[in-house]
Amino acid sequence: MHAIENFQLTPFLNTLISLLAAFILGSIIGLERQFRQRTAGLRTNVLVAVGAAAFVDLSMRLMPGDTRVIAYVVSGVGFLGAGAIMKDGASVRGLNTAATLWGSAAVGAAAGAGMMAEAVLVAALVLAANTLLRPVVNRIDRSPINEATAEATYALSVICARITQRDVLDKVEAWLEQSNYPLRALDIHPFGEAEVEIEALLLPQAVKAGELDTLTEHLEALPGVNQVFWSSRSDD
Repeated sequence: MHAIENFQLTPFLNTLISLLAAFILGSIIGLERQFRQRTAGLRTNVLVAVGAAAFVDLSMRLMPGDTRVIAYVVSGVGFLGAGAIMKDGASVRGLNTAATLWGSAAVGAAAGAGMMAEAVLVAALVLAANTLLRPVVNRIDRSPINEATAEATYALSVICARITQRDVLDKVEAWLEQSNYPLRALDIHPFGEAEVEIEALLLPQAVKAGELDTLTEHLEALPGVNQVFWSSRSDD
């Protein structure tokens, strides 16, 4: 076996310090996530940080100056983070968790490369993003949507009888095309026993409420249309 022959005390101590630093800093990041009951909590962040540190430290010892392993760590953590992202209806959850895992990998990579000060700095910034910026995000989320400037998805709903849904759908598409409103999606849902809801998701970059109100009035005048209304959504 080459384990004893390859053992060197000084490089081993350097590796020990790097992995311990990754473990401690990953634990600090993971504790904040664990307290908030996130998908990737304490153990996940520690494992990502220590794993990244181990791979980078190994590459630094075997192939000094070769940074390809760091690129592999980044791409590998990308796949791991993708597993934490979930789509719940029209909203997407887990993006912050995936980004935190990416940050933990950066902490581990810096620690594995022996850059302890940089590892501490990255860990501090990741924690600051998850804690200090949270009140700012909550304040913005509670603010009312500015219809003229907000980047949002606008849903136009048309209620009509089931027997006339094909004709109404064709007319709605024609009106939207004439009004230069790009369609993101067009769905039909049951609405009661004898009616359906035609829901058109729009992606206008600059919308005026008055324009949508005028479009709503035009659509309400179409034969077979019982009700038309629109709403704005910012969950995307």
